[in-house]
Amino acid sequence: MNESRTRRAVAEVSRLLHERGWVANHDGNVSARVGPDRIVCTPTAISKRLIVEDLLIVVDAEGRLVAGRGRPFSEIGLHLAVYRARRDVGAVVHAHPPHATALGCAGRGIDAMPIAEAVVSLGERIPLVEYATPGPDAVKAVEPFLALHDALLLASHGTIAYGADPEVALLRTELVEHLSRILLCAAPLGGACALPPESVATLLQARAKAGIGPPGRR
Repeated sequence: MNESRTRRAVAEVSRLLHERGWVANHDGNVSARVGPDRIVCTPTAISKRLIVEDLLIVVDAEGRLVAGRGRPFSEIGLHLAVYRARRDVGAVVHAHPPHATALGCAGRGIDAMPIAEAVVSLGERIPLVEYATPGPDAVKAVEPFLALHDALLLASHGTIAYGADPEVALLRTELVEHLSRILLCAAPLGGACALPPESVATLLQARAKAGIGPPGRR
């Protein structure tokens, strides 16, 4: 995907985050890698509802502004950590989808997938990263998880999901929110039942065969 198309995709994903109620105020951020030292991203302090291509900025691999009139968002370090850990990743989405964020605020990750399709798409679980103040501490908190997972729940801080391009990162965010909603709906009924271990093993094999997920898990 060239830079022009990538910019369009980042802007579209940003607007979709707002339309779906997954961000509020100036929350959330989207980025996409377009070169070894060039990352297109949303600027700080602007509603994702208002993002258009001309408002996007470009930073280098250290988070320094390269092009654009806005300023880098404070959580750029999280995105850079993903790109350092995962050469296969081309885009990152951080958002606050309500159901997924509720799980994280309650100190819960998704330790077992409630539906089979999710195992193929995101693996056997979505870990909860313990809370850390946004900034260097938050980066250190997520780093141990990045190589083996494509999405994470952040305690009291929403979600982060990543993939080959902005659309894939958005779809993974969508799935995390969908799964979180299922789990919360199932909770009053006694909780979601775990998939049989042999079924999970078969689904993980299908995931690996399809080339989905982190290189270390294929």
